[in-house]
Amino acid sequence: MKTNMINKNRLAVNIFFGANGFLFANYIARLPEIQASHALDNGAIGLVLLASALGALIAMPLSGWLITNNGSKRITVIAGLLLCLSIPLIGFVPNGAILGMLFFLIGFATGTLDIAMNAQAVMVEKAIKKPIMTSFHALFSAGMMAGAGSSALFTRFEISLTYHLITVSVFSLAWVIWGILHLINDEGQKLARKGKAFRLPEASLLVIGLIAFCCMLGEGAMANWSTNYMLNIADAGPSFAPMGLLAFSSAMMIARFGGDFVRNRLGDQKLLSLNSIIAAIGLGLVLLIPIPWVVFLGLLLVGLGLSAIVPIAYSTAGNAPGLSPGEGISMVATIGYAGFLLGPPIIGFLADWQSLRFALLFTLLLFVLMTMLSFRLKYRNA
Repeated sequence: MKTNMINKNRLAVNIFFGANGFLFANYIARLPEIQASHALDNGAIGLVLLASALGALIAMPLSGWLITNNGSKRITVIAGLLLCLSIPLIGFVPNGAILGMLFFLIGFATGTLDIAMNAQAVMVEKAIKKPIMTSFHALFSAGMMAGAGSSALFTRFEISLTYHLITVSVFSLAWVIWGILHLINDEGQKLARKGKAFRLPEASLLVIGLIAFCCMLGEGAMANWSTNYMLNIADAGPSFAPMGLLAFSSAMMIARFGGDFVRNRLGDQKLLSLNSIIAAIGLGLVLLIPIPWVVFLGLLLVGLGLSAIVPIAYSTAGNAPGLSPGEGISMVATIGYAGFLLGPPIIGFLADWQSLRFALLFTLLLFVLMTMLSFRLKYRNA
């Protein structure tokens, strides 16, 4: 009976991870149409996306306090429902200013949900008594791929943005409601002390936070610049250029599905070090030999290398002594998400100054730093 309940808990958390990725991909894939409908130039739509990123960045440190004082189940429920109900509103906003405010709200809901559902995942992991965090993150990646596919279908059949977003949100909401009924109730496990709303990261989590920063900056760099690199640096044709991003994202998703098996065999510290080395080798190939098929292989290795790093970082933070799972994860996620937010514009600036190849060298240096930190973490935890 207990095993059946834990399996339901795990499926419920999987639903939230999958729905998060599914909804994100559905609305972000139609961003050009959103931009055109409000006559926004590239700078204006960039500000809208920045509002979403800022919403998430503000929510993450605040989420640890909310979870500590209310339990991760309650915050997961509120954030999940808010996300499902706010996305359809994109089709009804009258102008770019209100669109920016709505994207801030969506970003805030996404950032809060990210921390809360990972706190739930840590509790499921503790109940099962073996590493399973990477499988949750694999469901997010799978949700994104499914969302991108469904968005392509809605666009292909010329279904309006409004009906599209209402349909996918109602579909997601039905699953989320089932998930709500089977999340772990942790209100009775709240810490007795009342923490501050904003807390600086604990010194013990700074190393794993910096590892997450390097990894998530690399994820953002690959997601935003790999197609550009394939097309303009590696001289890939227009039809083959997007295959680099496909290689990166597919390798990351597939590796995450198998990541827990490898974690059980190697342990977290060895896997962190190995994955960091693989990511650095992959990006090194991309920069050293800018030939389409070599770049394709290099991006596949980068996706493989980065796949388990953030799940391990979150799992480590969620089990930090003296902190609730929500507090630990929020500290590490805030540092990591700062890398995801800052990476693309930094690389864009460096590319304008020198070249995209030079700019991605900055990312490679961070991968080397990530490798060094992972060995330091291994030494300290040995």
